Amino acid sequence: MMFEPAWESLPRARLAEWQLERLRATVARAAERVPFYGRRFADAGIEAGTIRSLDDLSRIPFTSKRDLRDQYPWGLLAIPREKVLRLHASSGTRGKPTVVAYTRADIDLWAACCARSLVCAGVRPGDVVHVAYGYGLFTGGLGLHYGAERLGTTVVPASGGNTPRQILLLQDFGARVLCCTPSYALNIAGVAEAAGLDPRALPMAIGVFGAEPWTEAMRARIEGDLGLQALDIYGLSEILGPGVAMECAEGRDGLHIWEDHFLPEIVDPATGQPLSDGQVGELVLTTLTKEAMPVIRYRTGDLSALLPEPCPCGRSHRRMARVSGRTDDMLIIRGVNVFPSEIERALLGIPEVAPHYLIVVERRDALDSLEIRIELAAGLDGSAIPPAPDDVADQVAQVLAAALGLTAAVTIHPSGSLPRSEGKAQRVLDRRLP
Repeated sequence: MMFEPAWESLPRARLAEWQLERLRATVARAAERVPFYGRRFADAGIEAGTIRSLDDLSRIPFTSKRDLRDQYPWGLLAIPREKVLRLHASSGTRGKPTVVAYTRADIDLWAACCARSLVCAGVRPGDVVHVAYGYGLFTGGLGLHYGAERLGTTVVPASGGNTPRQILLLQDFGARVLCCTPSYALNIAGVAEAAGLDPRALPMAIGVFGAEPWTEAMRARIEGDLGLQALDIYGLSEILGPGVAMECAEGRDGLHIWEDHFLPEIVDPATGQPLSDGQVGELVLTTLTKEAMPVIRYRTGDLSALLPEPCPCGRSHRRMARVSGRTDDMLIIRGVNVFPSEIERALLGIPEVAPHYLIVVERRDALDSLEIRIELAAGLDGSAIPPAPDDVADQVAQVLAAALGLTAAVTIHPSGSLPRSEGKAQRVLDRRLP
């Protein structure tokens, strides 16, 4: 089943024609109505008429998060401010927030993309959908909420937090679909188990998880703990919100990018040069149909690859590999490049380790130290059941040394003592930062 089959299965050649037409229109509109883009395009000699093929996209300058912050709050609007129906924004933890604006048509587009994504995951009209993403300036909750309503499901707008109450709602309303971050799904399972409930007895059959990078090992742990099919959704507020891309239940190998609305590229993070299909690099996105705030060649900072092979679900839109990390998440420790996802993959491959951890980086005597704080899986913490905790710590240290190429101190903490996520998980504590 597809939500918009005519578009989702459009032949590649016809899809490319639509993309080129919409790209030209977007560039013309941005040049005329957004002074920031007008100056950028003039300096680069870019006009809509000079874009003769999609390959010409690489001649257009990138847009960065810094550009969005520099234009705060209204500088990137392509419409009069009075016609803005809705605002969302990032948290602004590293300075001024990045703001995204929506017209009525943009909200309708967002709802349709999220409805497409839910159907892609196997959600059907009449299902009960429990949305435990945050509501408010964060785009997660409202995007999937409106998409689920557009599809014709019953929505439980639980938002984040108060996990015991979330479990009660899941039980009482019989939600077939859980929408939240993957780390919060694990939190739900842990709280249910601590309350004497079997997490697998909860009614969910489908999990739509996103807003943070996660690994195949995390997927296996979630599916084992909750007894559902865990699928990945991708989006970012600067482009639209959740619903830019979605993993299908049939393929479970990459996320279909809705290419009639978003034009994807993969570039070398260091040079900005385009990379071939299958090569891992930085995902760059261009909006093709957004009215209030078109964004052209936006460097997302997310590491992925484009997968052009046909998918068994029948959708023609290319897939992107699951995000493996962010360009700004890479830790350089004693000259070694380390991504948190590499550590997660190694940890979750050890059955004796619980799926809750914290990466701590410090600088001592001019040298960087790496500490991995873990908890033991249920039944091991504080018990005499072999292997002993010290043996588990030694095993983890050896696995990490082999995976990362550097040594790490592994410390075991009491069950429940490491932070649990009710939104995006904070897995790294870098004490070297000023």
